[in-house]
Amino acid sequence: MPDLLEEVESGVAWLTLNRPERLNALSPAMTEALSEALQRFATDHEVGAIVIAGAGRGWCSGGDVKTMEARGRDQTMEDRIEGLRRSHQLPLLMRTLPKVVIAAINGPVAGAGLGLALACDLRVAGKSARFGTAFARIGYSGDYGGTWSLTRLVGTAKARELYFLADVIDADTAFSYGMVNRVVADEALRDEAMALARRIADGPRVALGYIKKNLLAAETEPFQTVLDLEAAHQARCAFTEDHKEAVAAFVEKRKPVFKGR
Repeated sequence: MPDLLEEVESGVAWLTLNRPERLNALSPAMTEALSEALQRFATDHEVGAIVIAGAGRGWCSGGDVKTMEARGRDQTMEDRIEGLRRSHQLPLLMRTLPKVVIAAINGPVAGAGLGLALACDLRVAGKSARFGTAFARIGYSGDYGGTWSLTRLVGTAKARELYFLADVIDADTAFSYGMVNRVVADEALRDEAMALARRIADGPRVALGYIKKNLLAAETEPFQTVLDLEAAHQARCAFTEDHKEAVAAFVEKRKPVFKGR
């Protein structure tokens, strides 16, 4: 079986991490397939939203600890740095591609897996989801942008606590910290994630892509820079068919039908 499964339904691309026997620990084949799929769906006009799920009882346990020593045995420090830099293109891609990416978190997520989850735009967690930074437990300092993303989601004090102590927290605690957007019953996770993704996929896709650009810039750029971006993006959206349809629907007191153009 491939390490990543794909399906597209009603404008939603569903990508399933598929190493359930290893709690979907990352493998080179999985990350390569995920990167390729995300790049392809980024420009696929039939896809309006992307959901990343996990097969079996976990979402992603991060790097495969059992293979770490063997994989690094013949590497120089420079080799390791370059390999991580290449790997880090994946969370960067998730944050910058013009489609909304949703994590449907069904179980344990840790380490680099947590970095991937935090790089998604939205996170829906089942009740059995568990979250941990994990790095301090194995003498690592962190990768996949987790320190950046977690600090912005939960604040510097809580991010430090979660990284230094490496405690595992449950879904409700993650929700209270602002790490996830919704917590639902395990058996409802797929339906809830799909319903959320469908709402986005049925929306004004060009405008949503620019909203994502604005929000990414808002995390790091000065106010004036974001104002300039908003001006340019708003002007672009004014020329879309979806904007014109929304205005007509408002005047006619009906629900707009967006076409992603």
